Amino acid sequence: MNGSAVCQRPSATVSSAPCHVAAENWSGPGDAHAHFGRVVLPHLDDAYALARWLTGSRADAEDVVQDACLSAFRGINGFANGNARAWLLTIVRHAAYDWLHRNRPAALVLVEDIEAVEGVQPSEREGQTPETALSGKDNAALLEAAIAALPAPLREILVLRELHDLTYREIAAVTGVPVGTVMSRLARARTGLLRSQRGGGATPPK
Repeated sequence: MNGSAVCQRPSATVSSAPCHVAAENWSGPGDAHAHFGRVVLPHLDDAYALARWLTGSRADAEDVVQDACLSAFRGINGFANGNARAWLLTIVRHAAYDWLHRNRPAALVLVEDIEAVEGVQPSEREGQTPETALSGKDNAALLEAAIAALPAPLREILVLRELHDLTYREIAAVTGVPVGTVMSRLARARTGLLRSQRGGGATPPK
């Protein structure tokens, strides 16, 4: 599935100011600052996009990214040769959930509770995709609203897969769940999009 057709990137490129501020406010050797710039700054748009999808707000996403950048700078010497984007997105995810726990605990719906109530099975989406379900409407705002309406644990899997194009193993590493759970949640997220096409009424991120 083409990620750009499912999850649209923010219309404006996020400023790197939050990361620069975080680095400037944290004392450390010059090589740490240089390493931080090489590892973190190229993936700042992805960091901001994930934070925005998880918080549902541009302003809140900027706060999350600043917290994440500070954490990344503190731990930059521990990053050697690996997937820099996945490493940063893991930090952003933790920062976003910390922020949500402090500010919007009601938004953190457990996937297990949803599955028990709805009884959603991956087989329900056979033969359909979010694109085909929404075809004819050609409304990016509608699709964005449908994604935003998903519970956070499902939404993050969908965004990491379709927007950031991470592999199942990379998503498992970022989210800390088994690959099988990643696949199951992705199927449930896609099913949720199909259901929203029939129900509607969601509000897209600000």
